[in-house]
Amino acid sequence: MKFCIALAYNEARELPELSRVAEEAGFSAAILSDHLVYPAKLETPYPYTESGLPHWERETPWPDPIVTAAALAMVTERLQFITSIFVLPTRHPVLAAKSISTAAILSGNRLVLGVGAGWMREEFELVGQPFKARGRRMNESIEVMRKLWTGEPVAHQGEFYRFDAMQMRPAPDAPVPIWAGGHADAALHRATHLCDGWLSEIQTSEEMRDITKRLHELRASSPRRSEPFHICAAVTDAINLDGYRRMEDLGVTHLITVPWLFYGVPESLQEKCDGIRRFGETVLSKLEDPDG
Repeated sequence: MKFCIALAYNEARELPELSRVAEEAGFSAAILSDHLVYPAKLETPYPYTESGLPHWERETPWPDPIVTAAALAMVTERLQFITSIFVLPTRHPVLAAKSISTAAILSGNRLVLGVGAGWMREEFELVGQPFKARGRRMNESIEVMRKLWTGEPVAHQGEFYRFDAMQMRPAPDAPVPIWAGGHADAALHRATHLCDGWLSEIQTSEEMRDITKRLHELRASSPRRSEPFHICAAVTDAINLDGYRRMEDLGVTHLITVPWLFYGVPESLQEKCDGIRRFGETVLSKLEDPDG
């Protein structure tokens, strides 16, 4: 199982140093999140809390995850960058395909595109994208982007997008992995039948047991059942070596953590980096050692 460091809620200027230190400490990937704006008056309820309120402050920074991935790849060598999640239906798929392709190339194929349908109606309205049927539009957007990433002349005639033959260059020299988030049946079906992996929000171990069981059942019935499938999860009560190994036994391939929170709430970049290094020494090195 690979460990991923969540970089959300941090100032953009801190991300290069956090990424460098995470790579040195043994993390495999960094998680980059996405929002376009935060409305002064938020009316759409957040679906993952009982209160309906997001668990971040209005002033929280949200640097563009695709731009960020390309930039952080310049200061690291092996760290992967996983968007969790990129709200694909707020973007036209041709524009999205161009920026994602560029970031994939500049990163040396270290970008994993985690996509989701989104929940904030205000973001969609702001950029003139319909909120209704966003799941179906996302499915078609994935098809459009994969066509364009071949670098060959392609045409598309779909429910939402139509264009005659066109060619997008430069094209990635390897497929861009696409993982999908969401917990509804349609989202789990999308992840297992259309994509290469699934991303969680924040789950308990019990919830992950049920979700991974369902994911494995759906993947087994998918036309892509012979291809590798990844499960990337943030689990509230998997906070020690035994918990991490339980997640691995469930089939979780990537576990998300915020390492500095295990050692108190940091007030500076240096304290965050110290927390990353400490997690690397006390956790990641032990997992590498079967006798640890």
